Amino acid sequence: MSRPVHAGRRAFLEGGALVVAFSLLPSLARAEFNGMGVPPVANPKLAGSLQRTPMLDSWICIAADGRVTVCSGKVELGTGVRTALMQVACEQLALPLPAIRFIAGDTDLTPNEGFTAGSHTMADSGTALLHASAQVATLLRGGAARRWGVAPHQVRLRDGRAVAPDGRSMHYGEAIAGITLRRAASEVSDLKPPAAYAVIGKAVRRVDIPAKVTGGQAYVQDLRLPGMLHARVVRPPRPGAQLAAVDVEAVRRMKGVHAVVRNGNYLAVIAVEEWHAIQAMYALTATAKWEGGAALPGRRAIHDYLQRIPSQDETILQRGGPLRPGLRTIRNRYTKQYVLHGSIGPSCAVAHLDAGRMTVWTHTQGVFPLRQALAEMLAMKPDAVRCIHTEGSGCYGQNGADDVAADAALLAREVPGRPIRVQLMRDQEHLWEPFAPAMVSTVVAALGPENRIDYWQYEVWSGSHNERPGNAGKLLPAQLLARPFVPSPSLPMPQPEGGGDRNALPLYAVPNIRVVNHFLPVTPLRTSAMRSLGAHLNIVAIEGTMDQLAALARIDPVEFRLGHLAAVPRAQAVIRSAAQRFGWSRQRAARPGHGIGFGFGQYKNTMAYVAIAIEIFFDQDKHEVHVLRVSAAADCGQVVNPDGARNQLEGGIIQSTSWTLLEALHHGEDGVKSFDWATYPILRFSGMPRTLDIALLDQPGQPFLGVAEAAQGPMAAALANAFAQAAGKRVFGLPLLAAG
Repeated sequence: MSRPVHAGRRAFLEGGALVVAFSLLPSLARAEFNGMGVPPVANPKLAGSLQRTPMLDSWICIAADGRVTVCSGKVELGTGVRTALMQVACEQLALPLPAIRFIAGDTDLTPNEGFTAGSHTMADSGTALLHASAQVATLLRGGAARRWGVAPHQVRLRDGRAVAPDGRSMHYGEAIAGITLRRAASEVSDLKPPAAYAVIGKAVRRVDIPAKVTGGQAYVQDLRLPGMLHARVVRPPRPGAQLAAVDVEAVRRMKGVHAVVRNGNYLAVIAVEEWHAIQAMYALTATAKWEGGAALPGRRAIHDYLQRIPSQDETILQRGGPLRPGLRTIRNRYTKQYVLHGSIGPSCAVAHLDAGRMTVWTHTQGVFPLRQALAEMLAMKPDAVRCIHTEGSGCYGQNGADDVAADAALLAREVPGRPIRVQLMRDQEHLWEPFAPAMVSTVVAALGPENRIDYWQYEVWSGSHNERPGNAGKLLPAQLLARPFVPSPSLPMPQPEGGGDRNALPLYAVPNIRVVNHFLPVTPLRTSAMRSLGAHLNIVAIEGTMDQLAALARIDPVEFRLGHLAAVPRAQAVIRSAAQRFGWSRQRAARPGHGIGFGFGQYKNTMAYVAIAIEIFFDQDKHEVHVLRVSAAADCGQVVNPDGARNQLEGGIIQSTSWTLLEALHHGEDGVKSFDWATYPILRFSGMPRTLDIALLDQPGQPFLGVAEAAQGPMAAALANAFAQAAGKRVFGLPLLAAG
């Protein structure tokens, strides 16, 4: 059966390598992505993403001259995964990192792995590459062995060459000659034993860093193409506002303006130079008259509002019986405000419509779902749209990247043959990105007579944490058009992943437990994924309750946790490690204003285990918290790059410190009011932890467990617990230092 080949893929093939499209598999919804075009499971017995994309040449390609290309559908978001994925492939193929060509997130060339999200990259793509590269290595040894008439186990792979027992060698292109990689992966792989690893487990320098620190072309914001035009957009002042009038002609006459685009409530300018585009944008903004718009509840009213509006209720865990009378009981309500992604660089994209094909360079987390949404918006076939991931300066979830990609595609359609670069302004990014949802949770927990937790009831109210593009209506520009696209309905993310209820199930042993998720399909503000999703508040609530129960039992909070984790030895190990490194003692925080706190969580109860102990000083006069020291321990399975793992844990700890102490979106009847860094304060360098110590509990040979989002919940919990001690009272609303 012949299949059409895109020009982009054909050009790639002319370079001497072969990539076979994964679209041989029909499209089917993947539950956690609510039907966003991820391929169905072809073989559930395969490892990681091989289950959905089993053909080896979708992952590994070897050219006739021996050059090796490695592909992944997961992309670099600043976490260092590009380097880690390269390490995995190079380990099994016995190659140095510079010897491979690595391609990630290109709808013409790479596997469809959905989104780079949820700390799935190493677990899904890393595991797939581990097995795919091992199986290709087996084929290389077998091909060389047949040529030489020796047993395959006698052939060694080294630096891109197969080496015979007598010293003869051939490059990989010769060894693979006559062997096709267009074959389904096997269910069993001949993996290199962990004791023999030379690349996995080593602190390899990240391949993405040099351009970032030397001013090179590191981000999509840096991309410049021949003949490129610059564009800026004008967003409504508040959700629901309608464009009543605008003086388009006056702006068209401005210097350097190439075009002004109005389509319903969608406004944009295209200019020859970027400064011309900015000036025209401000002029267009000044003449635009907007009417109406939805009034928003204020920060102080939002949580009561969330508990009143319609919800879809699901009991996600029920075991044992009701609360028995006479038990020592704790009842509390925890809240979290809306939070911004706060990406350091406002979102940007470049699009080019040429010969009927749209190419978009974008820092989206999911090139394939975005392609699907853009194709619908543009009334084009998906194969006529190509999305190429190009790293952006800041991400942390679904920020404005997908929206600005839609801007670029819409405006490139207006000027065929010319690349169009769209850069959002800071206020546009802040006012219109999908926010992390405000949340409410309630806890009722009780101690039995043996100082064991006897009863636990937990309920959480939250809007959607997953409004990523899958249909055009999820894209803001598509909603503003004269014929607007309607977002597909919001759906809860099922357990064990969860959305607002992520990490709502305590890992601790509790005989009588009930956990309810109140999913809010419609909320006042547009929301979507933010690093760790509901785990941020849920772990704060769980760990705060554990501290309060420990106090009721008059047991050290670390010992209290350990006593309820007897069935989870890896959880006990990280808790003991963090406590030991910290020198845990309740007496240590006896000084006025000082507090120590502890937090633990296993991200999604399926991924990395993290425990954190901290000491803080609360300056009541200045209403400031100083994080004096942090000791953390993490078990993320087999560690691929220790530096990378530590960097992610450190970044999560710092980001969570900012969220937990300071970050809250300001909103009210006039709309969102956090439009810059003055109206949305974040942690500054002066607020960084004074010392930060991280222990990695490596597990050679064990599955990779995602670590990028694992520290946020435990750090927030440790902060809240330390703050309760330092301030002399427990605060149940985040951020802890909110001024009302």
